[in-house]
Amino acid sequence: MSRTRQLMDALRDSLGSSDPLPAIPVMPRVPAPPARVYTPKPERSAFAAQAARHTTALVGIGHVGTRYATDVVLQFQAELAVAHAAVSAELPEDWAEQNGFVGVRSRVTSHREFLLRPDLGRRLDDDSLAVVRSRCDKGVDVQVIVADGLSAVACMQTGKALHEAVVRACTNRGLKVGTPVAARFARVWLEDEIGQEVGAKVAMILLGERPGLGTGDGLSAYVVFGPKLGNTDGDRNMISNIHLRGIPPDDAAERLAALAAAMIAQRCSGVTLDLGRLGEVAGGRGYRAPQVRQKLVGGAS
Repeated sequence: MSRTRQLMDALRDSLGSSDPLPAIPVMPRVPAPPARVYTPKPERSAFAAQAARHTTALVGIGHVGTRYATDVVLQFQAELAVAHAAVSAELPEDWAEQNGFVGVRSRVTSHREFLLRPDLGRRLDDDSLAVVRSRCDKGVDVQVIVADGLSAVACMQTGKALHEAVVRACTNRGLKVGTPVAARFARVWLEDEIGQEVGAKVAMILLGERPGLGTGDGLSAYVVFGPKLGNTDGDRNMISNIHLRGIPPDDAAERLAALAAAMIAQRCSGVTLDLGRLGEVAGGRGYRAPQVRQKLVGGAS
């Protein structure tokens, strides 16, 4: 045996390599899992079920263990599809003329560009600017614009009815309403250029709002005093969720007319407008009637 091997064996002995292996510890017994971990039916609270009667929001949907019930997941996916369909819909080019509006459009050239370039949706193209200057009444109290926004579905379903209701409500308050205008590929700030061109005291745009779950038909109304290029969101007031399951068009029209009258009386809008002087019509009191969320699909949990 070489001297090197002798030294290595001596080192192993000094380190205890020749000792027997330690005993294997006894592991505790692991109990078997229960036959059923989760309850077979969704668990819902009585409070959440009662609250859900007064809103179309997803309240009290329950759960099966740590997951949603199958019918809840299917409903969620169906409502998401409704929102996607609303965003992808386009307002037909002849919709305005067929419904008694003066048709205009923004500087957007396609629906894809409309989604990607909000800035182009805030200004009229040259042809539409000429149309507004030649065909729209000037010096009106309120210029109302119906627009597609992010839901052409909402515009087509409720836009005309809401416009007519707003015109009636404003006329009943002694306000002169401008020529009916419908805008394609429009963003909120488009009302500033149109209102500025016609010399309106107040501009009001009624456009399809960004869809939520199962709500692809909601309109929002943005109102501004002294419409002009350069106004910001802080200069506007708005009412959202205008649809049959939210704020009915007739109720929204009364509130919008009250807003327009208050803006003209106070000569301001947005954060400086005194909403406390609008009275009951501005927001109402009390609880809303029980709401029923539309069931789009069914399934087992």
